[in-house]
Amino acid sequence: MTQYQNILVAIDPDQDDQPALRRAVYLNQRLGGKITAFLAIYDLSYELTTALATEERESMRQEMIQQRTEWLRYQSRVYLEFGVDIALKVIWHNRQQDAILQEIETGSYDLVLKMAHQNDRLESVIFTPTDWLILRKSPCPVWMVKDQPWPTDATAVVAVNLASDDQQHDDLNRKLVRETQALASQLNHTAVRIVGAYPLTPVNLTIELPDFDAQRYSDAVRGQYLLAMKALRQPFSIDSADTYVEQGEPEEVIPEIAAKLNAGVVVLGTFGRSGFSAAFLGNTAEQVIDHLRCDLLVMRPDVLPE
Repeated sequence: MTQYQNILVAIDPDQDDQPALRRAVYLNQRLGGKITAFLAIYDLSYELTTALATEERESMRQEMIQQRTEWLRYQSRVYLEFGVDIALKVIWHNRQQDAILQEIETGSYDLVLKMAHQNDRLESVIFTPTDWLILRKSPCPVWMVKDQPWPTDATAVVAVNLASDDQQHDDLNRKLVRETQALASQLNHTAVRIVGAYPLTPVNLTIELPDFDAQRYSDAVRGQYLLAMKALRQPFSIDSADTYVEQGEPEEVIPEIAAKLNAGVVVLGTFGRSGFSAAFLGNTAEQVIDHLRCDLLVMRPDVLPE
């Protein structure tokens, strides 16, 4: 299991309550290690002040960094007083997402936590462009924390891809289950559940083939997915009653099952995309994310495909 001993918390500069820092402290108290509370700040007006010399502008920036560091220290004061190992880091950078990704790369972090805002009307979480970029590009796991209390008797739901015979997908599925089980046992013995979705019967087959038996086809596909789920769960001693294979699109099935199971966190795997493929196709993980109502932990494979 990945030992989350070096945790980065991306601080939200626009609010005093910091759910991501609170969750990081919760993990730290059970796993040990250290936390870095990271904040990137910028004020364009400082850069446009042409009347000031370069040294004066730098002095103003340093003063603002110091002020925000004291603000961050105040936000962390209770944890610091109890001896939690939290390093405070405030830097001047005009692009928050780039600053966070650079810090991830240079700091060799095991885990990144960042707050995800909630859509009050839909009760789902809202992800900013910065969130999406970090989810796509972070080399280490990213935990998006919902700004709501952790549910009572919450479960950890692992969403897996049972459709592929690709070895890389199989390896990622096993990593998700293995890491989630280990983490759940070290925290508070949270129950782990696995969910997978199998596709609806293609409409064109029922139209083009008059003798096509849609129910028989659906049953056969479900059977294949159940076998794949069995092969996945057995090495981890997970009972069949704790696994769910449902028909439908993953972005519908996974959030629905997670809500039924009172999920505190959904664990997803992604190979990540960038450029046009991300803009126009999107990842299955990203489609699922849009419908979730709980925390999200995204992991990447140990070895990315070429």
